[in-house]
Amino acid sequence: MSTALITGASGGIGCKLAKLFARDHHDLILVARSGDKLAEAAKELQALGVRVMTVVLDLTAPMAPRFLSDQVQSAGLQVDILVNNAGFGALGEFAQMSEEKILGQIQLNVTALTELTRLFLPGMLARRSGRIMNVASTAGFQPGPLMAVYYASKAYVISFSEAVANEVRNSGVTVTCFCPGPTLTGFAKRAGNDKTRVFQRFGAMPAERVALDAYRAVMEGRTLAISGLQNWLVAESTRLAPRKLVTAISRWVSEPVQ
Repeated sequence: MSTALITGASGGIGCKLAKLFARDHHDLILVARSGDKLAEAAKELQALGVRVMTVVLDLTAPMAPRFLSDQVQSAGLQVDILVNNAGFGALGEFAQMSEEKILGQIQLNVTALTELTRLFLPGMLARRSGRIMNVASTAGFQPGPLMAVYYASKAYVISFSEAVANEVRNSGVTVTCFCPGPTLTGFAKRAGNDKTRVFQRFGAMPAERVALDAYRAVMEGRTLAISGLQNWLVAESTRLAPRKLVTAISRWVSEPVQ
């Protein structure tokens, strides 16, 4: 029986993914900041007949990824599937945003994801077996005025994941970059963009549907997967349109509905 480690597992896409892994008899290591929500999720998942280890951890802390790796090692567990799902965004102009929010997004969305990949990938390569999924966003395909750091961080995740996927080809290990669009989770409310045009006028996908797309993508070993036809069309269109137009539209959809 394999073990999947999922960050950001106490709610949203991460929690729905955990249920899908448990359904197919994967043991779980769940990581999140909220101990209460994590314990509740673990209890529900254990009822499905799998073992669940929980680690209450804020991955924005600089030493958190190493601490997580040490906890897994101390428990005598092997990570066969790594899902770097934890991430957050913040709405607002860059010059007015707090340093804590700016650096927190980079630490979680970029640094922690990169470090966790580096910590668990060598073991997978040695065993010639393993899967990694880094959750990016369709935001990563264009610049994002009013969410500049978040969009840039997800662009990094896409580029990084595709590059590492190429490096480990034919190794028995796959790296998948999964790109959801707007999704019905607590993310938007925390980011402050739940009242923007992208959510109010274009709608969001159910977390269950997005998680299923993600699960299929990682288990099939796809390098890049975008959830939803509309999101795929939007991502593809950014490759052809003039950059200034793409940036202007990106700002428009990120503005609050009047």
